[in-house]
Formats: sequence, structure tokens, C-alpha cells
Amino acid sequence: MNAAPLGFFDSGVGGLTVVRAVQELLPAEDIVYLGDTARLPYGSKSPETIRQFADEDSRFLISRGVKAIVVACNTATAHALPGLREKYRLPILGVIDAGVDAALANPDAGRIGIIATRGTIRSHAYQHALALRRTGLIIHATAAPLLVPLVEEDWIDHPATEVVLRTYLDPLVERGIDTLMLACTHYPLLIPVLRKLLPADVSLIDSATTCAEHLQRELARLDLLAPGDREGGLEIHLTDLSEEFEALARRFLKKAPGRIHRAVLGS
Repeated sequence: MNAAPLGFFDSGVGGLTVVRAVQELLPAEDIVYLGDTARLPYGSKSPETIRQFADEDSRFLISRGVKAIVVACNTATAHALPGLREKYRLPILGVIDAGVDAALANPDAGRIGIIATRGTIRSHAYQHALALRRTGLIIHATAAPLLVPLVEEDWIDHPATEVVLRTYLDPLVERGIDTLMLACTHYPLLIPVLRKLLPADVSLIDSATTCAEHLQRELARLDLLAPGDREGGLEIHLTDLSEEFEALARRFLKKAPGRIHRAVLGS
């Protein structure tokens, strides 16, 4: 099983930020990525529909022979992860617990800000996970729906993006947050801008890096790491192909994605 690929899925291509972080940390691992681009976004769907989609995504990856699955989508992690773990007999990881653990690794963290899509904020998954691990936390969660389209338009350095970020961040900074959790896989691309706008003493926690580190620890614990004397490959499958998605994949990976395959789910 060590040489089998790792499986990742997301509603779109945002989860490729997690893939990029894993490639940097675990370069020997083969990766199969599924983006359900025909049915995005998941955040506006009902929990029942999200669970159905996540199940179909997982079955597709299992059919590709993966040794573990990473749910590289905050909304799907919030609504579907427990059911997937109960149903399938392979390691299945999400992005939420890893981020929460990283935020609370600092014993002085006490005022936590969260920015995410509306679906993730409404799920209360981050708020609940934080409160379970540490009592007395002050948590401020803010839906930031404009950030995903700005990232996808490649407006990272655009003045409009700074204005929007200040609108979301200023109330959190005024409330004295000491940690900001980026609870969407698109948001790591905004880190350079966030560093400029946030006070220097606010810690940034991004779901891509924390998930990659958590995955490394789990694979080592389960003795599932790939042999280190090789370079892993990447296989991308999308349920809807377009030039736009190919361009986004290149931006999220920061390199050419290679051939992208069309996936058919639910068969």
C-alpha cells in the first residue's frame, strides 16, 4: 500500500492549495485529485446533498486505488467527514481538525478569528471544534463570500481585494484577535496581502499547510509513507472541463497541471 496514491477531493480547484503543500512536504507521494467542478459550490447546498456528493467523490477516488483520502474542502469536511469515516475502511482526513490543532498549539491563543465561506461558518464546525479543545476561548467567525471570486479572478494584488479584506478584517482586529484561521482552501493565496493588513502579532493559520503536516504525521503513524527515493506524480480529474478551470489549476499549483481528465461520478 505504501506505493499507492493519495486521494484528494474538493468541490472545485481550491483544494489544489492543499495538494501543493503536500507535494512540497511529501514529494515522493503520487496524488489523485478530484474537483467536482460541475456541481460547485458545495457551500450553498444542503447538508444531505453535500454528504451525497462527498460519498460519490470518495467512491471515485477509491476506484483509483488510493491508500488514504483527504477531504480538501472545508464544507465537505464539516458535513460529511464522520459519515465517510464510518462507511469506508481507509484513512480519511479533513482540513478542520488540523487547522484547529495548529491554532491551539500556541498556549496563549485565546481570541480566535475565523474567515470562511458562508457554508463553513453556518456549519459551526470550526467554532465547535475549538470550543471542545479549549474552554474560555473568544471566537469571532466571519463569512467572507467575496474572497473566493476575487482569488479566482487573480485579483490578489488588486486594490479592490485590499478594500474587501479590510472590510472583513477590521472588525476582527478591533475585537483584539490574536489568531486568524483561513478556513477556505482558496485563502492561502491571499497570505501575502493578509500579512500586510494584519498586525504583526496576529498568527495566521491556513488549512493547506496544516492539513499537509497532519497528513504527514498520520501516514508515518500508519506506516503508509511512500518510498523516499522517487518523485511522485499528480493526476487531476474534474467533473467539468474548461479553459477557466485549467487556468485556475495552474494558479493554485503555481505550475502547469499537466493533462486534466474528465471524471464521471455516480456510475
